[in-house]
Amino acid sequence: MSGRPLPPHPRLLFDEQGIGLLKERIQRCEWAKRRWRVLVQNAEDWLRETVALPPRGGNWYHYYACPEHGAALRTGEKVGEWQWEHICPVDNKRFRSDPSRPEQDYDGCVLMTLHGQLANRVRDLGILYQVTRSRQYADRAREIARLYAERYASYPLHTIRGEARIGGGKVGPQTLDEAVWLIPMAQGVDLVWEVLTESERDLLTQKLFLPAAREVILPHQMGVHNIQCWKNSAVGLVGLLTGEEELIQQAIFNPDRGYWTQMRKGVTADGMWWEGAWGYHFYTLSALWHLTEAARNCGIDLYGDELKRMYDAPLRFATPSLTLPAFNDSTEVNLRAQAPAYELAYARYKNPLYLPLLAASNRENDYALWFGVESLPRAGAVQWRSANYPTSGYAVLAKGRGQGATWLCLKYGPHGGGHGHPDKLHLEIHADGEPLAADPGMARYGVPIHADWYRTTVAHNTVVIDGSDQQPTEGKCLQFGAIDGVNFVVADGGAIYPDAQFVRAVALLSEELIAILDRVHCRRQHTIDIALHLQGEWENPPAGTAWQTPAVRGYKYLSNATTRRVDASTSLTIRRNGRSQVSVTVATPAPAELITATGVGRHSEHRVPMLLLRRKASELRAVWVLNLKGVPLAVETLPSPESHPDLLIAQVTLPNGRKRLLALNPGGSPARMELPGGAVWRVEGYFGIR
Repeated sequence: MSGRPLPPHPRLLFDEQGIGLLKERIQRCEWAKRRWRVLVQNAEDWLRETVALPPRGGNWYHYYACPEHGAALRTGEKVGEWQWEHICPVDNKRFRSDPSRPEQDYDGCVLMTLHGQLANRVRDLGILYQVTRSRQYADRAREIARLYAERYASYPLHTIRGEARIGGGKVGPQTLDEAVWLIPMAQGVDLVWEVLTESERDLLTQKLFLPAAREVILPHQMGVHNIQCWKNSAVGLVGLLTGEEELIQQAIFNPDRGYWTQMRKGVTADGMWWEGAWGYHFYTLSALWHLTEAARNCGIDLYGDELKRMYDAPLRFATPSLTLPAFNDSTEVNLRAQAPAYELAYARYKNPLYLPLLAASNRENDYALWFGVESLPRAGAVQWRSANYPTSGYAVLAKGRGQGATWLCLKYGPHGGGHGHPDKLHLEIHADGEPLAADPGMARYGVPIHADWYRTTVAHNTVVIDGSDQQPTEGKCLQFGAIDGVNFVVADGGAIYPDAQFVRAVALLSEELIAILDRVHCRRQHTIDIALHLQGEWENPPAGTAWQTPAVRGYKYLSNATTRRVDASTSLTIRRNGRSQVSVTVATPAPAELITATGVGRHSEHRVPMLLLRRKASELRAVWVLNLKGVPLAVETLPSPESHPDLLIAQVTLPNGRKRLLALNPGGSPARMELPGGAVWRVEGYFGIR
């Protein structure tokens, strides 16, 4: 047992002071009263039910998707004891579970949800007991926990592939799922610890908490990873609950994988979690706070600068509509849905940056009930601005006011480990409060479309060579800044292909006009594609001939493909939501092929317009100009000077008739050129505008 002095129970989710503050919120704050009434009503329903544990452990969340469309399944009617129908939301096809095949054990996925619900009930019943002192709540929490302690040893160890080995769980199919389930179980038992007999405490400690932490979770060792953060919290909470010092040390201070190692190695200087996916950023935050709060209640301060940066970063990176792009293995993150997490963040850090998000929330959520301050200060106005984040590798360009401002993000940084996608120099565009050019995100990992579309290069707004995916690598920002009121960024994709260099410049000419200058250079001839996916529908695309899509990863999901030749420039129009239009003009100094098609959005039947600019050569240079007002612009490329043959120069005629010159200078050395009429233009860096 521990020699560390620990305070009395409860000491995980709340200590005595925290319970007192919770009672005050319920008495004084209308939003807390409303949330409390929901919790009480739910508990009344739980007390009327008979407690029954699932007969086996659960299955992997990522298998619960239609194998054809990739859309998450919906649970239908029960067809037997612990059996259900499972429905595809795209075509309403019904599936039955096959427990002998993990990827088709859909009932097991539902069982995992039920296990999680039972653990959360133990926690919520414990909260109700602490506030009301009504033993009926404590007794029901104790009943559920005892049943798990008596059943836990008999649940077989299993992985997502049905294997009985380290890495699997008993309640869940991974140590991750075991940890996610164990955390609220520990928090709830801590809240009712005082009503347990010594024999019950011993039963729960020896048959449930210590076996789960020591025998299931700890033997599966990972480095700096979101999963390890969940495991640290579960192991740490068990240590702080039972007084096992060894578990506390493993969770917080282990030099290979403990809390402080996760913070110091996993959080970038920009505040983003190193895996580069906003979904996993918040998933990691949702793992960390359980341990930071429990440690705080036990006199250990884990609220360092790294954790604060993790809360700050999403608000600095967010689009004007308060969303975060679906980079890497993530869907688009709606920050408004994450407002509850900022109740705890504001309570601990008091950063006014969080206030606009909290002010937009009705505060009727658990985090506000548990931790929220009673009265929030007035929120300041949000300022959208351009900014470069070099350690996480994102450059943001922004213009305009309010939710309708124009926001771009060029992705050039670290790959992101196992959750990274091969999409260096992918470009995200949001305008008028909605995504325009967006990352497709992900499907659940257990269905083929996730690997065959969402994790392919052609699914992103970047370059593809010979139809193959980019190599995992890190690009670099060459230049970021503003010239004559135009915000711009230039980046190099790095070693994405052995025989190629890709340099891209993006310029926000105005709130309505976006220019992209691309140069792909190879040592020998290849098939070079630059893909651009745009949300909306094609509006009278230029005539073309049918194009046979290659039967390879990524490309095989393209539909309605047609092709036409581009000799100088051409324009296309996208209609967004049946009202606004966006024009895209593409210009090239050498003939190229322009393919229009539709790609995959949220699932295989959600189609998204896309362009492929293709050239079979050793080089492809292209200029793209988007007019968010829908009027095509005149764009032409100009000859490069002999002293700088790699220079890409474009002339854009603006809606007011003014002509602007743009230059991408991949080498970066000063370039001098004579313009028509005898004027001389000197480009000093990687980008020029005149």
